[in-house]
Amino acid sequence: MAIELLHDPERVRLALTPLRRTLLERLQHPASATQIATELNLPRQRINYHLRALERAGLVELVETRPRRGCTERIVVAAAEAFVVDPALLGDTRETSQDRFAAGHLLRTAANVVRDVARQQSEADDEGTRLLTFTLETEIGFATPQDLERFTDELAEAFTTTAARYDAPGRRFRVIAGGHPAPRTEAT
Repeated sequence: MAIELLHDPERVRLALTPLRRTLLERLQHPASATQIATELNLPRQRINYHLRALERAGLVELVETRPRRGCTERIVVAAAEAFVVDPALLGDTRETSQDRFAAGHLLRTAANVVRDVARQQSEADDEGTRLLTFTLETEIGFATPQDLERFTDELAEAFTTTAARYDAPGRRFRVIAGGHPAPRTEAT
């Protein structure tokens, strides 16, 4: 499974401690508690305790057992390549505003995209199929706030016209265009 949507608060709580996040990242490839303890320079018992908790939560899976020095060594791997926290756990994602210039509207829309696409990707992985998606992304500068508003109006018109031209019976797609200030980068 490539992506797993975490929507149970207890599973999220278990996965988000710093050590357990490190373990989930490390366990993209199978390993034992002994191997990880050596890599992280931590006691094997401590690593084993956290691996067992992750396994009980379904975040880690047993892939192999093998005898080692009179004991049974357990080899585990992360249950998914990536875990995505359902944004609904972090707060209300229901639509309350249709103001295309409101940051809250953009955040709720983005949270819904994360939840919906992660859930559908997980279902596609389970079925062994590919989730058909597309992404359009660019960065643009505006000289004035009025230019931003004119751009948004023109984009909305083009968006509506193009969508109307292609809209037909069949598989429905939600298309979202949003914008936010690009993160500032340090000058090098």
